[in-house]
Amino acid sequence: MCSRKEETMAIRVRFAPSPTGPLHIGGARSALFNFLLARKMGGQFVVRIEDTDLERSSRESEANILESLRWLGISWDEGIDAGGDHGPYRQTERLSLYREYADRLLAAGQAYYCYCSEDELAQEREALLAREELPRYLGKCRQLTEAKRAELEACGRKPVIRFRVPDNETIVIDDMVRGEVSFESSGIGDFVIVKSDGIPTYNFAVVVDDAQMEITHVVRGEEHLSNTPRQILLYQALRLEPPRFAHVSLILGKDRSKMSKRHGATSIVQYQRLGYLPDALVNFLALLGWAPPGEEEIFDMDELINHFSLDRVAKNPAVFDLDKLNWLNGHYIRHSPTDKIVEMAVPYLREAGFTGDVISPEEQARIGLMVEAVKEHLAFVAQIVDHVQIFFADAVQPDNEEAAAVLAEEQVPTVLGVFRRILEETPVVDVATAKSLIKAVGKETKAGGRKLFMPIRVALTGRTHGPELDYVIAILGVSGCLRRLNRVLSGV
Repeated sequence: MCSRKEETMAIRVRFAPSPTGPLHIGGARSALFNFLLARKMGGQFVVRIEDTDLERSSRESEANILESLRWLGISWDEGIDAGGDHGPYRQTERLSLYREYADRLLAAGQAYYCYCSEDELAQEREALLAREELPRYLGKCRQLTEAKRAELEACGRKPVIRFRVPDNETIVIDDMVRGEVSFESSGIGDFVIVKSDGIPTYNFAVVVDDAQMEITHVVRGEEHLSNTPRQILLYQALRLEPPRFAHVSLILGKDRSKMSKRHGATSIVQYQRLGYLPDALVNFLALLGWAPPGEEEIFDMDELINHFSLDRVAKNPAVFDLDKLNWLNGHYIRHSPTDKIVEMAVPYLREAGFTGDVISPEEQARIGLMVEAVKEHLAFVAQIVDHVQIFFADAVQPDNEEAAAVLAEEQVPTVLGVFRRILEETPVVDVATAKSLIKAVGKETKAGGRKLFMPIRVALTGRTHGPELDYVIAILGVSGCLRRLNRVLSGV
């Protein structure tokens, strides 16, 4: 948790994705943690775009990321689409600013032009590895004369700008999650801060951006920890106050390997398309590496904001458990208003050909009954197609030997015959009516329990398991039930 001094300062945090694809689980978790911290501390949450990977970045990916954040309920106070006093909020619109800071380092002798070719750098790396040393740049261009520079440029070489890493210095990071972490500068090597095309590297641009945007706390994934000593050195060289750092744990699959597609969908939009609820996904993401007080696991956004603190963020890797996500999402589905799940379900039913573009009030009500009948069994809304297809079939057959055996029992013709007769005398059936019809069949036939319910279920659905029988009867309606009963009783 933040210290007393930090609790009273104006906390500013940021989420700075690269728009090279959709918003992934790890990025969404980082965005959520920053958002929760800002809201908990009454601070500001900034969203900016790191688009200096010119070949892979796109406005389409940027739009996808922003839309995914909004879908999750994560809003921002400043940045892309929100504006603010620290813009522009795309790195490609800030190139002149990076050049200004690079020139400051060059003028102070803390950076220099490097003309080494890719082949030369590769050879240097191979030589270091052969000596079992850490690969790093050894400073070949550190002391180039102006004459040598001119000679190299005359040969057509375009330089990068490297930061001059100080020798024999220990960089200590007081990480708010991991505690004190130290690095030796001798293992870093002079690193590139501006590429030969004038585009800044990540480590340089992020320092300039965070300083200019007055970011006080950087909460990000553990994979960025190795970047932090380089950034600290740049802060020191530029005489800028570094933010507090908090590196949250990696997200691993259940097999403890790096999160990948085999562990489940990796992007937020994939879960959205499958019919996961944003509240469930936010709840799940919050529990990836953060431990709430007490045993409760169900939290809405306001509760997460109230409980969140960095001192409850774990150092150990978080495990992405798809079964737990499905359990959480199922909980949210069951506790959501039926109309909300119907709205989510309609596109899947339409795609399956179960409904058309225009839905009548009667059809809307029937879909509502289907949702009420099957939502106990849904892990995500796209599954509704499999659960309700029995209601759209022209005819059903026993789907296994167990179901076929049910229809062969001696009481079945009597039970189904009485049920058919009572149905024929019933003009309209709803859930309440269905209950009373089944009771009437039991009373007349003296059948009860499985002997009563199972033949009716198999005759109407072909299955021994499924939605509550009263819902099945109400959804099929009188004509639908009679059509299926007649096929069974006629031996078709």
